[in-house]
Amino acid sequence: MFDHTLPELAALLHGGKASSEEVTRLFLSRIERLDPALNAFITVDAHKALAAARAADARIAAGEAGPLTGIPIAHKDLFCAKGWKTTCASRMLADWVSPYDAHVVERLDRAGAVLVGKTNMDEFAMGSSNENSHFGPVRNPWDTARVPGGSSGGSAAAVAARLVPAATGTDTGGSIRQPASLTGTCGIRPTYGAVSRYGMVAFASSLDQGGAFGKSAEDLALMMNAMGGFDARDSTSVERPAEDYRRDLAKPLAGLRVGLPKEYFTADLAPDVGACVIAAVDELRRLGATTVEVSLPNQALAVPVYYVIAPAEASSNLSRFDGVRYGHRAAQYADLNDMYRRSRAEGFGPEVRRRILVGTYVLSHGYYDAYYLQAQKVRRLIAGDFARAFAACDVIAGPVAPTVAFPIGEKSSDPVQMYLEDLYTIPVNLAGLPGLSVPCGLGAHGLPVGLQLIGDYFDEARMLQVAHQYQLATDWHRKAPPGYGA
Repeated sequence: MFDHTLPELAALLHGGKASSEEVTRLFLSRIERLDPALNAFITVDAHKALAAARAADARIAAGEAGPLTGIPIAHKDLFCAKGWKTTCASRMLADWVSPYDAHVVERLDRAGAVLVGKTNMDEFAMGSSNENSHFGPVRNPWDTARVPGGSSGGSAAAVAARLVPAATGTDTGGSIRQPASLTGTCGIRPTYGAVSRYGMVAFASSLDQGGAFGKSAEDLALMMNAMGGFDARDSTSVERPAEDYRRDLAKPLAGLRVGLPKEYFTADLAPDVGACVIAAVDELRRLGATTVEVSLPNQALAVPVYYVIAPAEASSNLSRFDGVRYGHRAAQYADLNDMYRRSRAEGFGPEVRRRILVGTYVLSHGYYDAYYLQAQKVRRLIAGDFARAFAACDVIAGPVAPTVAFPIGEKSSDPVQMYLEDLYTIPVNLAGLPGLSVPCGLGAHGLPVGLQLIGDYFDEARMLQVAHQYQLATDWHRKAPPGYGA
């Protein structure tokens, strides 16, 4: 049962072959037994989860169930959930209990999903490996000596290890797609503004976007159906008609034009990853798609641009954590300024402090025009590259990460090498486009590789169609880490 996709679980629940309480107990027992080796969860609350499961069973019995009713899920621990700790994996918020629900939490609760816990992450979503958590690193279930990717590594590892069927995540520079690739799960980052950021603790407001992990493209479509939609509380939420993200799943790929950026298939891409991606593209051709070479000439500038804009926004967003109203406060200090300094120095980890310092620097007088303003100009060029590419194709395909999962600690002493792990994902965030990762093979050491699909604005349904048709022809998404599958 724990290997089932969301539609398969829903069929069991709605068909009376299992109750939500039984399913929830199964996943809670797996978390209790398997998570100590993975550290994917920060908080688990069996009492709340079982109460929600019993309420879901009542809805199912009354004929009021939807596709997600009664299905256990987890939230990345920067989505506020009323009555739950929301720590952002930081000492700064280690004991903070949210008094309200994020929009995403509200919507999934309304859909009847059962929240079992909050997942581990890089502190305040800053990282590409999930080694930056105050609660310790998350470990990849495919090899517990390796990273699961970040910053949503806890959610990715939990879905990969079958600790929950689906989970939420956030993607600021690849933080859903990269861990999905490294753990062999499916992950989607929607168009900026398609999913409300209300109640999602901000890292970089113009780049952050909530999304989801699942075992299949259809899982992602079901999660998006619940999560998406306009929210007046979020000024960046786009008001547009509701849509069914499953609507095109059954359509064949005949006539589909797949763009292959020439900048993606270079020496930066590990040969084992490249071979899996090329094999996946060949499969799309066999399914009726045609391929066309496109160019994203400013691709190489994406990482430096991101690491000017994102730290600048983080510096602003994290200024609220000063030890005054909530969050960590130093036990001893001489005066108000000393309290600020000590509270922030103690509350934030090294990577967060590094990005705050960089962000404050590029926003300071004399450097704003030279760095931040220039980065915003190049950001527009990157978006323009995608616009020209989509004039020639319907979706863009390529790698998610340049390598398979790397050993814990291998890159933690070299921030630049760590930042380059997001080489293929960051441009999507800078342009505000949707992207997803689907498993497409096993690379070096038998570790998963993801195929990245990038769509035009609000074209998630087409991306999901391509992913679903690929998954009907392959079984990479059904592969479980050794020891975690049925």
